[in-house]
Amino acid sequence: MAKAPNGLISTGIAAQNRKARHDYKIEDTVEAGIMLLGTEVKSLRLGRGNVSDAYAGRKGDTEELWLYNFYIPEYGPARHSTHEPRRPRKLLLHRREITRLLAAISREGMTLVPLNIHFNDRGIAKVTLGLAVGKKTVDKRHAIKERDWNRQKSRLLRDKG
Repeated sequence: MAKAPNGLISTGIAAQNRKARHDYKIEDTVEAGIMLLGTEVKSLRLGRGNVSDAYAGRKGDTEELWLYNFYIPEYGPARHSTHEPRRPRKLLLHRREITRLLAAISREGMTLVPLNIHFNDRGIAKVTLGLAVGKKTVDKRHAIKERDWNRQKSRLLRDKG
């Protein structure tokens, strides 16, 4: 995370969903723009925001994608215009990508999970969405066992060699 002298995040990850790769098998990733208000951007630049409970989906019968349950706390120094912390936020994608993602999540078991919110080189907020399938408990246990074995194997090789 690159922090400027004033403590703000200039580029880099502002919020990250660490449990997403544990809870879901990520099939594909897409980077999308996100419509934010000024106080929301300022709050994200301070590194505040929680994307762990968020998900993306359709709003009503429209052909648009929205990000739900993404928590951005209110920006303290803002005097008059503040934002609602958990309001739905519109995602900005090309029409072809929206159609493809809506078709994918209409299938059973598929969901759009935000993996992280970051600022690109131009300072614009972007969200990385993962097209995911939920893992079962057995799969999670197997992944933990495999990760532990790989860690133990690398320790053994490091000590021997």
